[in-house]
Formats: sequence, C-alpha cells, structure tokens
Amino acid sequence: MEKNAVAQRIRAFRKLKGFTQNELAERLDVSIAVLGSIERGTRKADPKIVRKICETLGIEPEELYFQASGK
Repeated sequence: MEKNAVAQRIRAFRKLKGFTQNELAERLDVSIAVLGSIERGTRKADPKIVRKICETLGIEPEELYFQASGK
C-alpha cells in the first residue's frame, strides 16, 4: 500500500512542477516505460532514481516517504 502512495506522490509532484511523464523520464535518463511503471507502483524505484526525481522536482525524499505513509 505504501508503495502505491509513494508512486502517487511522485506523479502528483511531477504534475505540480509542470513536467510531462516524457519530460521527466528524459531528465532522469530513464525510459518513459520505467517512469510509468514507477508512477503506477508496479516497479520499485531504485534509490538513485529517487534521488534524481527529488533533485529534478526540487523536493526532499522525506516529502515522498513520510507524507505518503501519513507521518
């Protein structure tokens, strides 16, 4: 359940920052299929990708994990 919450927050922050899925995938140097599966929660994001996501979106990892788990 928490994995899906993190995936939803990644998608929400991406949209909030105005990135399309394709634009963010390009910036992360991953395929759109990989980013899509991360956002759907069907693939766990590698910690390196999570760091790149956070850097690109201007957020801290805690914003994904702690808010997603309700803490």
